Formats: sequence, structure tokens, C-alpha cells
Amino acid sequence: MKALVHKYEKGMAGLYYEEVKTQILKKEEVRVKLYFAGLNHRDLFTIAQHDAKPLIIGSDGVGEIIEIGSISQSFKVGDKVIINPGLNWRKNSDAAPENLKILGNPVSGTFAEEIILPIENIAMKPEYLSMEEASVLSLSALTAYRALFTKGNLSKEDTILIPGIGGGVATYLLQFAKAIGATVYVTSRSTKKLELAEKLGANKGIKSEGNWNELLDGKKMDTIIETVGAATFHQSLRQLRKGGTMVLIGSSTGDKVEFNLREFFYGQYTLKGTTMGSTEEYQEMLNFIEKYKIKPVVDEVFRIENFEKAFNYLEKGKQFGKVSFAIS
Repeated sequence: MKALVHKYEKGMAGLYYEEVKTQILKKEEVRVKLYFAGLNHRDLFTIAQHDAKPLIIGSDGVGEIIEIGSISQSFKVGDKVIINPGLNWRKNSDAAPENLKILGNPVSGTFAEEIILPIENIAMKPEYLSMEEASVLSLSALTAYRALFTKGNLSKEDTILIPGIGGGVATYLLQFAKAIGATVYVTSRSTKKLELAEKLGANKGIKSEGNWNELLDGKKMDTIIETVGAATFHQSLRQLRKGGTMVLIGSSTGDKVEFNLREFFYGQYTLKGTTMGSTEEYQEMLNFIEKYKIKPVVDEVFRIENFEKAFNYLEKGKQFGKVSFAIS
């Protein structure tokens, strides 16, 4: 089979779309023929850091079961399925288990014509979603769901701020929060992305470069989901009401910040971190999107052979929503 492999050299120079050896199926595993595979910023991080032995990257995907290692009560050959990229995190818990592994790094991922994985890591594709939509769901939507509801305890009475709207996780955060009736504010450097966010349901969008407190008319937030990192952390914290909660799920603009501890504890703030989620939360997320008929926002679909163009597009932050590879 062919796969997008990263090896031996950091960055785009280490990417090759090439023939790789097909693996033997084990008991309790399934072989899935992949039709589409979603890209994530995690893939950019992986190729920027990885320079070791060949690794098939990619975490999200949708396809068809073509082989099952043992009798299954839930699945059969021919079923259209989506992939939960988190291995070994079955039950909801305060933090991921030490043996959590994610497809695409450190184990082989979805940018391939087929993939073998544990049967517990697949789910039936929601019927109302297209293949392209289903391909970009799992990693970002699961991360957003846990951040909002497991960690953030968001309710319909809450007011929430999402800095850096446009990326996949941020777009799901907006859709999920609006689905339950919360009031949602977003920020972006792009006027076009703010306009698209408001069409998607945001109550108001503001430019990231401005004074957030003035642009929001002094409105303080019950919850802030911080996906950007160092560039927006302090403005986010200043916009949080006393006693409010900030959930950190990304640091694309830097990992380190300094803040005033005295102001923090006097403000009675709560700061939480999270990433990914358990199989239990994955099923909860699927039930949630089915209930509200939420459709992923697919910005662009590239042929996997055009992987360089796709990665450049993602790296430049041009997308609003998600980007996918067409494989078969």
C-alpha cells in the first residue's frame, strides 16, 4: 500500500508518499481501507520534531472495514467507520493514562491507503455526515468536547470566549457551545474569519490586535478556552470574570508565560489543562453531534499526492475549519 511517511529529516523535506509494507492483522484488530484523512496542527508539530525511523503520520480518518481479526457483535466487513485516534484511554479520568498513544505519533497513523488498529478504536460513521466531514471529526472534536464539558463544565447560561477562531478545535468549540445555547465571543486577526464565525453562530467577533476589554464593552467571561498560547494568554486571563475558568488546550504561539500569582489567587480563577479525551468521552461526543446534527466545517480537500500544498496551506493558517486528504 502507499502511505505518507516522515523519516530521517525534520520538516517537509522528510515527507515521502511511497509504498510501505502491509502488516498482518491480529486478533481484536480491524483493517480499514481509508477514503479520507483529516489534517491537524499536530501533524505540523510532528514533522517539525521527528527525524527518526519512518513514521506514517496522521490521526483522523474515515473508511470501510475490509478485514476483521475476530468475530464482532458491533461491526462487519463493509461498514463505514471513523477512527478514534487515542489508544489505551478507555474510561474518563482526570488525566490521560501514562500509556496513551495517538495515531500518527508515536504509532503509525491514517495518511495511508489502509490502517490496522484495535476494534475499540473505531465507531460507525454518523449517517448524516459525508465522508469528507467525518474524516475531520475525531481528534479536534474530542478535544473540544472534553475542554468544554468535562473540564469547563459549560452550561447554556455561560458566556465563553474563544481566542483564535478559524482552526479546527476552535470551530468545534464554537459549534458545541452554541448548540447548548451559551453566549460565544471569538477573536481573530482575520476579518473574514470573524465574519464566518458570526455566520456560524458567534454572538460577536473582535480583532485580536485590539483592546479586548474595550471591544467587548467590559464584558467578562465565565469560561475561556485558550487554544493559541503565549500570544493571547494574558489578554484571555484579563477577560475572565473573578471565579471564572480558563481551559488550556493549545500553545501554537509559545509554551511559556509569566503571570502575577497574587492577582490570580485574589481573582479566585481556575486554570485547567487538557488534550484529547477517553473512549467514553468520544462516544459522548458522537452522541452530542448526532443530537444537534452538528456538521464539521471542511475548508479544503487535497489529494494526498499534493501533501506539500496541503501542509503549506495549514501552516499559513489560511483555513476556517478543517482540511482533509482524499486518499482513495
